[in-house]
Amino acid sequence: MKRAPVAVEPLWTAPDLAHYLGVPVKTLYQWKWRGEGPPVRKIGRHLRYDPSEVRRWLASLDAPAA
Repeated sequence: MKRAPVAVEPLWTAPDLAHYLGVPVKTLYQWKWRGEGPPVRKIGRHLRYDPSEVRRWLASLDAPAA
């Protein structure tokens, strides 16, 4: 039985996300240290961001406060 290929969006690096958001990479590191910003995963010593989680985080910034 053949399986259909699964479309998986690659995780973003800090420079990828910085480019997407238009902020310096240093800002991403500051957000992580302060517990702010989009969800981040550490894979080994590397930070990686799930694009779908980043988009959810961005959408939550526009949501009215409860």
